[in-house]
Amino acid sequence: MAVKLVVDSASDIDLKEAQALGIHMIPMSIQFGDKTYEDGIDLSGPAFFEKLIESSELPTTSQITMFQFEECFSKLTADGSDVVVITLSSKLSGTYAGAVSAARSFPGKVFVVDSLNVCIGERILIQYGVQLLKEGISAQELAERLEKERSRIKLMALLGTLEYLQKGGRISAAVAVSGAVLHIKPVISVEDGEVKMVGKAMGSKKGNNLLMQLIGKSGGIDFEMPYATAYSGLEDSLLKKYLNDSVSIWEGKLEHIPSYCIGSTIGTHVGPGAIAVAFFAK
Repeated sequence: MAVKLVVDSASDIDLKEAQALGIHMIPMSIQFGDKTYEDGIDLSGPAFFEKLIESSELPTTSQITMFQFEECFSKLTADGSDVVVITLSSKLSGTYAGAVSAARSFPGKVFVVDSLNVCIGERILIQYGVQLLKEGISAQELAERLEKERSRIKLMALLGTLEYLQKGGRISAAVAVSGAVLHIKPVISVEDGEVKMVGKAMGSKKGNNLLMQLIGKSGGIDFEMPYATAYSGLEDSLLKKYLNDSVSIWEGKLEHIPSYCIGSTIGTHVGPGAIAVAFFAK
C-alpha cells in the first residue's frame, strides 16, 4: 500500500520542488495589504523579500486550516493510500492542530508529525522522510521514526538586523536602535519547538565565529543525514562568506553544501541579511 507525504510551505519547499520530490505541499497564505498570496506557489522567497523591503508594514501569515487538510487527505486516501503529514512546530502555529483535527476523520490512514521546527529545520526532517519512503516502510513506522529523530535537529541563524523583530513587537524600538548602532548580530535557534536567542555578537565576523562555536557545542554535524544552509534577502553573499569562513566544518566531508532562500514564515520576522544552518547532531 502506498504512503504519501504531505508538508506545509513553512518548510520553504515550494510547489515545483515538492513535485520533484514526489510529495504534496499545502501552502500557507501571506497577505501584503489587501492582496493575498499562496506561499511557494505564486510567491517565491526572493519575491517575498522584494515586497517585504518595500512595505512599511509587516505582512500577515495565515495557518493552514482543518478544512484544507481534510480536502487534501480525502483526495490522497481515495486510492487506499496512507498519509504522513509533517508540519511546522505546534508552538509556532496552529497548523499542526488543524492537521490533527482533520486526521481524526481518517483513523488509521493519516499520521501527523509535529516537526518541532520550521524553515530548513523542518526541511531536513522532510528530506529524511523522503529517504525513508524509499525503504517501503508503513505510514505508522515512518511517523514513528521521524518523531524519534526530530530531537536531533539543530537550527541556528545569525540575523542581519533587529528591525523586523522590532516591527513584529518581539523587541522594543530602543533595543533595535542600540543594536543597529553597536552592530549587534543576534544568534537564534529553535529549541523544543520555540525560537530562542542564544547569543549576541558585535559584527558579522564575530557572529560567524559564534555560530561555528554553537555548532561545535551541539556535538557536531551528522553528515550521514540531511543538512541545509539558508539565507534571507535578495542575494546570498553573506551565506557564501560564512561558508568560506567555516570551511573547516565542511571540508572533506561533503562535495556540495545545499543552500536555500528563507521564505515568508520566518522571513517576516528576521528580515533580509540572515544566514542559517540546520543539521542532525551526532
